[in-house]
Amino acid sequence: MEEKKIKISAVQMCAAIGDKKSNFEKIASLASTIQDTDVIVLPEVWTVGWSCEDFLSSAEYIKNSETIEFLKELAKQKNANIIGGSFIQKVDDTICFNTCPVIDRKGNLLALYNKNHLYSYYGCCEGKYITPGDNAVMVNLDGVNFGLTICYDIRFPEIYRKYRQSGADIFINCAAWASTKPMQWEMMTRSRAIENQTFMIAVNQYGPMKNNETNLGHSRIIDYNGYILSEILSGEGVIQSELNLTQMYKFREKCTILNDIKKSYEVKTV
Repeated sequence: MEEKKIKISAVQMCAAIGDKKSNFEKIASLASTIQDTDVIVLPEVWTVGWSCEDFLSSAEYIKNSETIEFLKELAKQKNANIIGGSFIQKVDDTICFNTCPVIDRKGNLLALYNKNHLYSYYGCCEGKYITPGDNAVMVNLDGVNFGLTICYDIRFPEIYRKYRQSGADIFINCAAWASTKPMQWEMMTRSRAIENQTFMIAVNQYGPMKNNETNLGHSRIIDYNGYILSEILSGEGVIQSELNLTQMYKFREKCTILNDIKKSYEVKTV
């Protein structure tokens, strides 16, 4: 029986704040190094960088989105599915989402995931400008189920468990994660993989943001046991790995931890 495998490429880059043209050119340049891949994954808000105050001015309607059109052309050029990190989607004058678009090899827009959990702590104000999404989105690419999340979503294991119970093979977390929280990034990206026996693709931006802050980088591809298959600590570049889904399925059959989940966990206070 032929094993089920899929080739993943993840792009780590430093986005120029508010400069879409420059960021499109950078992604095109980095993607030009990718050969023979099934899926390309990009980081959060790579189009404009992490600057909440600039989100609204960069927002795009889906029907005429230059980001979507750019990704469609890139997908056809590379003959690869693209999980497009995120961009700011405008719905109307009062609603904008932090949105992850998914494009197939032929350049068709398959899905949109709107970030469910918005980071608004330590002076950050994403929730002031962005509306939270209200559902999880799992998309099938080449027969493989991908559960989509963005950055701060990683702190909420509930969404990943729901994806796993719904048949997810691979988790995606597209991020602009600050360098002030390296341990949390290290632990949570691995934990979500381990506790759900599911591959994790964690793709982060790298380098300076506004106000002397920086993105961590440290993009990584993690297997269902928490082992690192490929990673890039700093700088810009592409990491790649071929994931063996058949091995994961066999491991799940031997170690059936999800069967031990109780229907409820009532807390008794004494």
